[in-house]
Amino acid sequence: MAAKSHEEEHHNKAFGWAARDQSGVLSPFQFSRRVTGEKDVAFKVLFCGVCHSDLHMAKNEWGISTYPLVPGHEIVGQVTEVGSRVEKFKVGDKVGVGGLAGSCHSCDSCSNNLENYCPEMILTYSAKYHDGTTTYGGYSDIMVADEHFIVLIPENLPLDAAAPLLCAGITVYSPLRSYGLDKPGMHVGVVGLGGLGHVAVKFAKAMGVRVTVISTSPSKKQEALDHLGADSFLVSRDQDGMQAAVGTMDGIIDTVSATHPISPLIGLLKTRGKLVLVGAPAEPLELPVFPLLMGGKIVGGSGGGGMKETQEMIDFAARNNITADIEVISMDYVNTAMERLLKGDVRYRFVIDIGDTLKI
Repeated sequence: MAAKSHEEEHHNKAFGWAARDQSGVLSPFQFSRRVTGEKDVAFKVLFCGVCHSDLHMAKNEWGISTYPLVPGHEIVGQVTEVGSRVEKFKVGDKVGVGGLAGSCHSCDSCSNNLENYCPEMILTYSAKYHDGTTTYGGYSDIMVADEHFIVLIPENLPLDAAAPLLCAGITVYSPLRSYGLDKPGMHVGVVGLGGLGHVAVKFAKAMGVRVTVISTSPSKKQEALDHLGADSFLVSRDQDGMQAAVGTMDGIIDTVSATHPISPLIGLLKTRGKLVLVGAPAEPLELPVFPLLMGGKIVGGSGGGGMKETQEMIDFAARNNITADIEVISMDYVNTAMERLLKGDVRYRFVIDIGDTLKI
């Protein structure tokens, strides 16, 4: 029997923008979504953030992409239908979906609300769902997801500026909490002031932490201090400044996804300090062991967050009025936005206005 087309795979017609090959160029794409199952929530997509991983995936830079590929895992919208056994959501609710569409629900990670580390986790796009069909992301008009992988967006959070929290937000909130870098009065460094870094500063400050931004760009100093509320700013190439800060930080959240030296960062840590990597450089980093031994220091990683923690993060953001700094774009601008993202030309996150600009 011939394989079903993308439009016939499921019952509900859907429309979005997809990459067809490694050029990463996105264009209109008609496909289908599954019928709302008994534990599923269907919603109209209103906004979707543009994450750096969307660019990597569209171009298959990590070697795991399947085409056609509809990116987007910072998805917010309004519920249009709920399955018969859905307990947490109702029609009309404002909701969001991040990077996860499924997991096994039975491994140690899932049992501990760490679905993001499940060996069988299913990504929101370019993955195979439980029924064997391909998952498609939020650059599209409608979404259907298991209620377990949906978060409720509190009323006081603007949907457009809340969208990036579903990836960028949880990516930095989780390590601050899980590595214990959330205690008032602690001193935490944030390396890189991009999509991840700028929300890391906001979350850390709301937790009562003293924050130093560490950047290669002296031009970002005023932005870091005056706009984002950081307490101090270090230029990583300024040897005198870096030397003066040696041994002063309880922890560092490193958001940089380019290859960079981490030895100077380890030097900034106090005894028993923690350097947590959340960026994903393509090439291995050089790890000097001696400084770790001499200071009892830790280098760790963190990838996203589980669903319980993601809801916690969104609720924390709502209580503290934390949103991403965004540039709202139309759907047909997305390829230009990707080019700008590649050059770092965005402050700090593109968000696509799906509801008003996605046209068949």
